[in-house]
Amino acid sequence: MPTVWMILNLHAVALAGPLTNAAPAAPLPENVARVPVVFSGGHDTDPRDGGRPVVLIAAALGVSSDVFRDAFRQVHPADPNVGPTGDEARQNKAALLGALGKYGITNDRLDQVSDYYRYVRARHEVWRTRPAVANALVKDGAVIGFEVVSGGSGYSSPPTVSVPGHQVAVGVTLAFGRELPTNGAVTAVNATP
Repeated sequence: MPTVWMILNLHAVALAGPLTNAAPAAPLPENVARVPVVFSGGHDTDPRDGGRPVVLIAAALGVSSDVFRDAFRQVHPADPNVGPTGDEARQNKAALLGALGKYGITNDRLDQVSDYYRYVRARHEVWRTRPAVANALVKDGAVIGFEVVSGGSGYSSPPTVSVPGHQVAVGVTLAFGRELPTNGAVTAVNATP
């Protein structure tokens, strides 16, 4: 059994990064099967943020969530069903750039990140996301490990993971960063005690 665990642990390390494309499946030890896991949720936001994915926006801008929250306090959000007037939009942009410019954030970068994560909550939409793909590694009816095939993106909170046909408590690790296609990606799935 120790040899199997060593192989599985090495395999998990090789697949742990926020991958944008499916990785080729590595050979598994004898009698170990892959079972696709089911991800659900993962789009919760901090109650202070009014439904905005601040953790994603801040990471993409290269600042902490608290820095972005402080900057956003200067903004006067428009009615979500109507949107801002031209003057409101200009005033809000000036307020954000005034607070974030000292961190090297340009107008173009602010526009790029804002457009990427724009969504209409009133229509029950969610910001741009890409689902993660992972497998549970099962031997003799027990889950002995996990492999992340593709980290997905856009997770603002750890998603719930279930393994069909198995009862196992699972934890998820996320990574946040400036690269939009991998921001909010699943980097690890692990059994928890």
